[in-house]
Amino acid sequence: MISRKKYAREAKSVPKGFDSPNDFFNYVYNDQDMIWMGQNTNHLHDKDGIMEAMLSSIKKGDYAKYPPPEGFPELKDLIQEDLGLTHGFDSLITAGGTESLYLACNNVLEPENNTLTCDPGYLIIDNFSSRFGEVRSIPIYNEECGYKLTPQLARENLDENTKLILLIDPLNPLGTSYTKEEIKEFAEIAEENDIYLLHDITYRDFARDHCLAAKRVPEHAITIYSFSKIYGMAGLRIGAMIASPDIINSVRTILINDLGTNVVAQKGAIAAVNSKYEWLDRIKETTRSNQKYIKQAVDQVEGAYLPVYPSDANMMVIDLYETGVKPPELADYLLERGIFAREGTYTSKLFGHRYLRVSYSIPTEHVKYFTECFLEGMDALMENKDL
Repeated sequence: MISRKKYAREAKSVPKGFDSPNDFFNYVYNDQDMIWMGQNTNHLHDKDGIMEAMLSSIKKGDYAKYPPPEGFPELKDLIQEDLGLTHGFDSLITAGGTESLYLACNNVLEPENNTLTCDPGYLIIDNFSSRFGEVRSIPIYNEECGYKLTPQLARENLDENTKLILLIDPLNPLGTSYTKEEIKEFAEIAEENDIYLLHDITYRDFARDHCLAAKRVPEHAITIYSFSKIYGMAGLRIGAMIASPDIINSVRTILINDLGTNVVAQKGAIAAVNSKYEWLDRIKETTRSNQKYIKQAVDQVEGAYLPVYPSDANMMVIDLYETGVKPPELADYLLERGIFAREGTYTSKLFGHRYLRVSYSIPTEHVKYFTECFLEGMDALMENKDL
């Protein structure tokens, strides 16, 4: 019998009425009418050249050949140009940002090292880091720290064995982001203590403003880039890692996917970056407008509130704790009405019992339907609590 790994994480919780997490996700995926607010995916793209580029690639039979193992040079160059990280940087194309995150943790960490992360956060990175060293998860669900890992908190929790600080920016699930001054201070911490900043910028293009750590401290920053969110390509699993040539050369020695990343996805990604500024403003305007409808609904429920508003991402959390309604109860209620949302335990061990996470890069009419169901559901569930 194979023994359970010491770092193994618990399986995702099984929603009511399903046999397994996979059974649940298969159900929501195959329901073509499901309103998708549970995984921060982007459903606002139309005919903007991305799908057309992939169809053209398929028709030409490109998928019969392996692509370059580190990604098409054209795509690598486009990503680095998009970020302004050209001279003194290198990159690798990966199967989603998640693979890049794993490679970064594997490359940097030794067993004696520790990583600073935050709770709430993207817990899969905690899991990756725990495979190679200690994880110090810092609670940040409070107004005092602005619902994010601050430079002050990092200084209070690091020691001589700290090797990696995780900055999810903007933060999944809260939507907080870092100021230029905060990034500057994190850069100083990295240089002073020979620490690497793992800068996950998956939601960067939804933010009102954004500052790259790599521009402040290029030798100590690893930037993680994703096509899942702003580009609307989550199911294609494509992302990238950008860092100094020394870091990228080191990562090359631990690559698993040495036959390259999905060729059709890369062709779509090239079209996506090339067309980005034709559709970016429209998507950002829609998501920002959609936030307002959600806030208007939440403000009508006594005890419910948005810890972070406005969000700099395409998702936010709705704190339900004072209402007495448990997030899984509301998630089940919404699912019965064709809305997939996510209770907080997926993104927080300490505070997940307090909130529901919803994303809103979806058509506005779907957000309006959500607000109607949210208000009806909260009325019904709160009434049941009073009986």
